[in-house]
Amino acid sequence: MQRVTLFRIGSRLAILLLVPVVLYAIPVESVFEGESICLIKRFFGVECWGCGITRAIFSLLYGRFVEAWSYNHLVVVVFPLLLLLWIYNILCCMKELKRLSSLPQKSR
Repeated sequence: MQRVTLFRIGSRLAILLLVPVVLYAIPVESVFEGESICLIKRFFGVECWGCGITRAIFSLLYGRFVEAWSYNHLVVVVFPLLLLLWIYNILCCMKELKRLSSLPQKSR
């Protein structure tokens, strides 16, 4: 049971640590070009509060702060919250791995 839990938490930690790599591997053109996937914009023709947030976050990842602001002003709230949530999850996984590795092993 402990091995399964260790494997699950270790896998979760590995996935969390791969998030930045995956985001940088996504072609920038695919994010900035093409149609919007926002259902509100498609059905009603108006932008919602979330429209442009993906492009804004990608702009921030590439250091384009003014461009990110122009896509969606809420990026100054959303991006730090996402970053904090990501860091918090990594720290929780590391804390749980440390706790589980310090437990005595059960012999068969």
